[in-house]
Amino acid sequence: MQHVLLVVSLVVSAATSLRGAGRALAVIQECAGVVVENPSWVSTRLWLLRVGYYKLTRVKEQGDDWVWIVDHVVQTGPEKCLVIVGIRLRALPVAGEYLTHVDVEPIAIYPVTQSNGEIVYQQLEEARKQTGVPREILSDQGSDLHKGIRQFCQAHPETCYVYDIKHKVAAVLKRELGAERAWQEFSGLAAQTIPRVQQTALAALAPPRQRRKARYMNVGELVAWGGRILQYLDGNGGQPQAWDLHRVEQAVGWVRQYRQEIEQWRQFVEVGTIAEQFVKAQGVSASSAQQLHQRLTEAGPLPRTQQLCAELLQFVTEEGAKANAGERLVGSSEVIESLFGKWKRLEGDQARSGVTGLVLALGAMVSHTTAAVIKEALESVPTKTVLTWCREKLGKTVQATRRTLFVSPHKAEQKQDQLKLAA
Repeated sequence: MQHVLLVVSLVVSAATSLRGAGRALAVIQECAGVVVENPSWVSTRLWLLRVGYYKLTRVKEQGDDWVWIVDHVVQTGPEKCLVIVGIRLRALPVAGEYLTHVDVEPIAIYPVTQSNGEIVYQQLEEARKQTGVPREILSDQGSDLHKGIRQFCQAHPETCYVYDIKHKVAAVLKRELGAERAWQEFSGLAAQTIPRVQQTALAALAPPRQRRKARYMNVGELVAWGGRILQYLDGNGGQPQAWDLHRVEQAVGWVRQYRQEIEQWRQFVEVGTIAEQFVKAQGVSASSAQQLHQRLTEAGPLPRTQQLCAELLQFVTEEGAKANAGERLVGSSEVIESLFGKWKRLEGDQARSGVTGLVLALGAMVSHTTAAVIKEALESVPTKTVLTWCREKLGKTVQATRRTLFVSPHKAEQKQDQLKLAA
């Protein structure tokens, strides 16, 4: 079991690929002078899925203090999965510490080809059988999720719906910057600067690439770059002698015209970061707004900055009012966002095949993975069970469809001949 635990841990905890885990194990064994046959990536994948299925389906504690963190994950193709991870309020890390993957338990994974508010509501009702009615459901305000969770909360008034702080900050920044002409110009010029300098001696001056998806969650990187460029142009940074100053001016001199705007954007980012980090570490409670107000006193003095402070304080006040006396709710869904990130790294090129059986790995990546858990998983979950779940829950992958569509008649005949010969 220790052998399997090590391989699975390399994937789950060290973000090693399925093939890389076996190779890493071989290096470790060679250095230790141990000779053991190393598992293939197929074996590693099946172990991972069996552990994920076990954690997902094992009996959960029933209680009225569960927090569900809910989100959809999508890949190529029509399918998406509603994923729910949870933690009991009594098991939350102490105030000041962040929620991690090992703290949460997998509650449900529901692959579907169509989703709307009613479907999400039915999925939440099904998940209720696992833990009982939750005290809190935390998510972004995606249309399907918002409608389904609202309907669930109407049916179960003891459940409160909390909006993730990171998505709230991103929504506010999108409103403030999305219609601002200066920001559109600045981000556009930054994007044009990348190809101009990336293959030159000035590559160190290249701005960060802007992600098309969730770009307002990454405003800080671009604003910070603008601030560093201004500092360099003002002579407060290093000045490599080999650089042609005229070329530097041509490449990034345009940043100067946005000096005042960059300071305003910097203050926006600072306020958003303070709010995010506070809620992530402290959660939301009746006293959260007062505590956050004290931290925001160091934010910039510009009028728009103060307006943003007031709006986020009002948001935290409203979310904190949902907590009972002495209760601390979860206010950040970053734990599930980072879980999806780890899973997508593991998937790699398989993401082009749509949602595959590897979605069960999400279950393996959370809660504690010990030798006892591995032993119980492999003894209670045969490979056949995992394959049956994949067949029943998942449709044909994009890759499988592609193979069916584009196989040549000649190859099809060859395969039939081979089957006849094999028979």
